[in-house]
Amino acid sequence: MDFQQAKDDFNDGLYFIANMHLELKDKDGKLKDERFVHNTVTTAGKAGIMDQILAAPSLAKMGWMAVGTGTPGATLLGVEIARVAFTSKTRGTNIITVVGDYAAGTGTGAITEAGTFDVVTANTVNMWMSASFAVINKLAADTLSITWTLTGA
Repeated sequence: MDFQQAKDDFNDGLYFIANMHLELKDKDGKLKDERFVHNTVTTAGKAGIMDQILAAPSLAKMGWMAVGTGTPGATLLGVEIARVAFTSKTRGTNIITVVGDYAAGTGTGAITEAGTFDVVTANTVNMWMSASFAVINKLAADTLSITWTLTGA
């Protein structure tokens, strides 16, 4: 094997792909809006994922999701308005799926950003994944379900 081939093979590595599915429903459960968004795995998210491989991980696992009305930064949402615990977290071969549900009255507003976190406290790091998107107007009686998929490839 020549040097270039060895270098190319070395550069083949592990990377993460994250996608998000949002479903906004009215008070009767009728679908009002639906989005599919490709999003970002943050530096903290990559560190957290790799930390979980250790025999004794030192970083907390992600377990919360937040929405906001701004634009995500590198570590936090721009203007967080609500944070909820995951409704579910499952793993397939190389895919993690997490779901967060925002009940009526929770996260009401002109939502333009979302993120996943390893701490319950609002406006606190570490944000593992983030996304920005065109406005989703969640009224007080509406519900919002967000499903994130994180694929290791």
